[in-house]
Amino acid sequence: MGKLMNTMLIFGIVLVAMAMMFSTVSAQEHEETTEEANPVGIGLKLIGAGLAVGLSGIGAGIGEASIGAAAVGAMAEDPKMFGKGLLMTVIPETIVIFGLLVAFMILGS
Repeated sequence: MGKLMNTMLIFGIVLVAMAMMFSTVSAQEHEETTEEANPVGIGLKLIGAGLAVGLSGIGAGIGEASIGAAAVGAMAEDPKMFGKGLLMTVIPETIVIFGLLVAFMILGS
């Protein structure tokens, strides 16, 4: 049951990150006021950028915890598995890079 809950949590985090990406794109298309006249909009952009990086970091950390433990176990049995274990632990970190990219897109608008 724990593995199912972890999978559902990661899936939920990915859905939230995607919803934030699409909402910022639609907000950029319909923005009619200037940033100087709307200080609340600037604050919401900063909150959105922080959430994008923070939630993607949490999701990557959850994913990397189980992958890292399995990779260390595999390398303890067979040292030739180092390359594959390293590759599998690097893959969740790309999610954080995407979150950082979304934050830059939010702040750049």
